[in-house]
This record gives sequence, C-alpha cells and structure tokens, in this order.
Amino acid sequence: MKLYEVAHCRTGDKGNTLTMSIIAFKKENYPLLLEQVTVDKVKDHLQGIVLGDVERYELPSLGALQFVCHEALDTGVTTSLAMDTHGKTLSYSILELELS
Repeated sequence: MKLYEVAHCRTGDKGNTLTMSIIAFKKENYPLLLEQVTVDKVKDHLQGIVLGDVERYELPSLGALQFVCHEALDTGVTTSLAMDTHGKTLSYSILELELS
C-alpha cells in the first residue's frame, strides 16, 4: 500500500527547510501513520534531497504528522537554480512511500 492511499500531504518552504504535514484521510488510519511513517523512513525515502536532520511532530487531534526537514531545498527557493525541487513537488514524492 502506498501512503497516498491513506493520507494527503501539505508542504511549505522555509528557506532551506522543508515542512511537510501528512494528514490521514480517516482518523482510524492515524495509528498506521504513527507506526509506519517514521523519521528514518522519510529520510531514507528523500535521501539525496534532505541532507540535514528530520524532526517529527505528532498532531493526534488532526490525525496528522509534521516533518521538519533541514537542508532540503538547495539553500532555499529564492536562491536555488534547481527547477522546482521544492516543497510542493516533494509532497508528491513522499506520498509514494511504501507502507506494509
């Protein structure tokens, strides 16, 4: 099962930091997110893109997880020469994460 089958994602660009919220479509899927969408899995899935630390925050009342990914945006949106490798694009990438 892919993450996009049980959740959607919202992202933001904060300089060289990516903020990414993964929100369960249904509250009953939140425990699955807690168990399977870990810092290590996110960092592994985005290896080569997220070069710094990844922090996870749990938001149970929203059925969501927020990840703060440091050193992820090639110095930041306004200074990068990369073609849109920023937050919005990376939300589609994380939704391809394989869940068991």
